[in-house]
Amino acid sequence: MKTLYLLRHAKSSWDDPNLWDFDRPLNERGRNAAPFMADLMARRGHQPTILLCSPAERAKQTAQIVQDRAGIGAEIELDDRIYEASPQGLRQVVSELDDSIESALLVGHNPGIEGFIRYLTGAVEAMPTSALAVIDLNIDSWRSLNDACGMLRTVYRPKVEAAKQSPAT
Repeated sequence: MKTLYLLRHAKSSWDDPNLWDFDRPLNERGRNAAPFMADLMARRGHQPTILLCSPAERAKQTAQIVQDRAGIGAEIELDDRIYEASPQGLRQVVSELDDSIESALLVGHNPGIEGFIRYLTGAVEAMPTSALAVIDLNIDSWRSLNDACGMLRTVYRPKVEAAKQSPAT
C-alpha cells in the first residue's frame, strides 16, 4: 500500500501581465493558504517521504512553504513534466518512483490534478488552489500505478478547513 498526496499550487498573482504563466509568483492569498495547508498536514500527520514539484514559480513557492512549515524532511524534486501535465503524464512521473518510497507529495496544476484523481480513484473532485487530496493506493510498486487502483481518503480545501476552525458567529 502506498499513499499519494496531490496538492494544487496556492493562488498565484496576475499583477504583472508581462510575466509568462510559468513565472507567476504567489499572491497574498496564496502566501496565506500554503502555510495554512502545511499546518493542516502537520497536524494530521501527513508526512510524505518525497516531494515532487512542477518547476513553475507558484508551485515551487508552494512546495517550499509546505516543506518548511510542515517539517517535511524530503528534498523538493523539480520535474518539468509536471507543468501542464495530463493525468497520464502525472502517472508516468509517479510510476518512476523507487519502491522504497511509501508516500509521495506531488505539487502541480489543474486540470491535471483533478484528472489524475479521477484516473486513480474514479472520484470527480474540485481542486481549488491549495487543495490537498490524499489517496490510498492499492499497490506495492509505483510501477503498478493504474486506473482505479486508488481510494480517495479525503480532500482538504482551504476555505472549508478555515471555516471549520473559525468560531461560530
